[in-house]
Amino acid sequence: MTKLCFLLCLLLAVVASCSPTRVLETDAAPGFHLSEYKTFDFYDIDASGDALQPYSEQLEFLKQEITQRLEQRGLSRSSSNPDLKINLGVVVAEKVQTRETSILTDPPYYMGQRRYSWQTREVEVGRYQQGTLSMHLVDNAQNELVWQGAAEGVLPDDNSAKVRKRISEGVQKLVEELPQ
Repeated sequence: MTKLCFLLCLLLAVVASCSPTRVLETDAAPGFHLSEYKTFDFYDIDASGDALQPYSEQLEFLKQEITQRLEQRGLSRSSSNPDLKINLGVVVAEKVQTRETSILTDPPYYMGQRRYSWQTREVEVGRYQQGTLSMHLVDNAQNELVWQGAAEGVLPDDNSAKVRKRISEGVQKLVEELPQ
């Protein structure tokens, strides 16, 4: 029976480590506990122009997910003088996946005429979008940062249902890190 339990725990650890989203870091102010706060709201987005337009739907979904997770933890959203203000930062960057050539498996890159040398090199094998969410909780009365965290994940190609699922996973993991 203990072998079965051990194998089940090992399988769960492997599955959890293969998750497409991960929490990068979290940091809480000394003595911060989420249970000491009752209400929250978001800072207004400080951006203009057409740059935000393609992402407005995902930003609203992100706010809905954070609201849902914080309400599950006992807080409620209030636009009039909330206890906590939430500042969000979102970065979507294109990344390049590479691999290094090997003299054993790939044809080597030849350099020189008389000075013979073989070199390995990086070969591009794909491109992908990586999203990073940073969340800062600010005590509204003190105007002090009380908690900050960041999560990242690979974003699926133009499939809004999969992007929403990835956002949900990232927000869930990030909010789980908040000290109760």
